[in-house]
Amino acid sequence: MADRVTVIGWDGSPLTAAARSALGAATLVAGAAHHLALPEVPPTAERIRLGSVALAARRLAAHRGTTVVLADGDPGFFGVVRTLRAPEFGLEVEVVPAVSSVAAAFARAGMPWDDAHVVVAHPRTLRRAVNVCRAHTKVAVLTSPGAGPAELGLLMEGVHRTFVICEELGTTRERVTVVTSDKAADHTWRDPNVVIVAGGSAPPATAGDGTGWIAGRDPATGPRGWSLPAASYGGELGEGETDLLRTAQLVRLGPRLGDLVWDIGCGSGAFATEAARGGAAVIAVDRDRDACARTEATARHFGVQLQTVHGDAPHVLENLPEPDVVRVGGGGAAVVSAVADRRPQRIVAHAATRDAAELVGRDLTEHGYRVECALLQSVGLDTRAWTETERSVAFLLSGEIVRREAPR
Repeated sequence: MADRVTVIGWDGSPLTAAARSALGAATLVAGAAHHLALPEVPPTAERIRLGSVALAARRLAAHRGTTVVLADGDPGFFGVVRTLRAPEFGLEVEVVPAVSSVAAAFARAGMPWDDAHVVVAHPRTLRRAVNVCRAHTKVAVLTSPGAGPAELGLLMEGVHRTFVICEELGTTRERVTVVTSDKAADHTWRDPNVVIVAGGSAPPATAGDGTGWIAGRDPATGPRGWSLPAASYGGELGEGETDLLRTAQLVRLGPRLGDLVWDIGCGSGAFATEAARGGAAVIAVDRDRDACARTEATARHFGVQLQTVHGDAPHVLENLPEPDVVRVGGGGAAVVSAVADRRPQRIVAHAATRDAAELVGRDLTEHGYRVECALLQSVGLDTRAWTETERSVAFLLSGEIVRREAPR
């Protein structure tokens, strides 16, 4: 088997002494076409074009000699090192890193990036990458063919962002372009590229010297609690927005980074804001323009990103991007049925009466969802006199889609 596998990162700058030494001793070199054309590659070494890393790793494991793998940027950052270190290949890997393409992209843009999320977009992960861009103000996207700047821009419809597109970093064909997200699909972009997606309302300023303590978005920003009291949202909330009900809905849906949440009948924006505080992308829908405006103001107050859509459900839902989880805060069984047709993983709704709850539950069951229903009752007490101040009762329905196993 291979005596040693050295993975060398390349960012367009001259190779380090350690990299030149390892490359000079190589009997097999694997990499992309532009890597194999480097003058430092020994003319006598066997060369492998790096397509599937897993297939290449099998060849490296069978090679008798010294192997070098060339990769762009830092190969330990969303790179080949993870695959090469898989136990089934039995390779001992030594890494000579270079500046990652993400770090290089932010350097070209003159922007700090410790507060950025970094995602990889393949055709199979593109939708989740877009959801992160919807939900956060600074995201670096490592793209791939079929999941590049044009596709990102098309799926960002309705959300304005600035794209800094860095093509072929480190080469003589390097190009950096700044466009708005709605214009990205008007161009043809060269691979490989990194897209910095920036914009949206900034979160509230933090005290101190302005430096953070964790990369990406600080999960501790804002007040504690999954759901906040009505006073946090300016006072009286609708009957479907009580603290207990919102908390239970959040628990059932479990919105997370990379998800898209629909909040239908968003009312004050309390639930939509709390889902966004958890890192998910949110589209808040309401037929009342004042409710949409209030939801936008609430989101700005808590420093989160969300999109509002004014219109009547279920008709307004037809052109929205596919959701992962949905809260139906208004519209009853007709809206629940339209949502279930889109096949989100989970749906929550509430009802004021048992008859209405049964109607919604039957509809979810007919659509292939496993349904749970709970009667939630909360009683507020004045702790000075321990007397009742308010009482609320609601049926909470939650549906989780039943995945049928593929036939064997």
